[in-house]
Amino acid sequence: MSFVSWLKAHYDEKGPVRWLAFLLELIAAVVLMALMLITCIDVVGRYVFNNPLPGSVELTQIGMALMVFAAMPVVTWRGGHIVVDLLDRYLHHYVVKGLALLSALVITASFYYLGNRIYQLGERSIRRGEVTEFLGISIGYFVQYIAIMSWFTAFGMITYGVYRIFFQDKSN
Repeated sequence: MSFVSWLKAHYDEKGPVRWLAFLLELIAAVVLMALMLITCIDVVGRYVFNNPLPGSVELTQIGMALMVFAAMPVVTWRGGHIVVDLLDRYLHHYVVKGLALLSALVITASFYYLGNRIYQLGERSIRRGEVTEFLGISIGYFVQYIAIMSWFTAFGMITYGVYRIFFQDKSN
């Protein structure tokens, strides 16, 4: 089986979004593997050699940000968030759709404006030359990465999220 066939079989998205979803999940998976290796090296170094991995806490914090924010647009695009539907059974179909649309618009606006503010904070960190305490890694670029992923999340919610609200088959 070719890679393209495998990708089509395992990803429901269409066109370039399929490749973007794969790329973001690949980033999250590689970072998760790196976090696992960092943790293993740190624990073995700490307890066997009495010499922990320097900066492992910083690397873990950066890795967690990379992993979570790489997965967030894909989870949002697929509608994989937790949804509490206690009243859906009792409310009219149109009211439920209206509330879902309102929720999607609030989430989109929140992620968009959050991304704007985070990007500004990243620019300020770069201007000031802020770095991590032990390893001296510039944190501004990671902060801007978080902002960009927040914008992708907002875009995913407003496009496919709203599309799903109006056109998703009830059997799904």
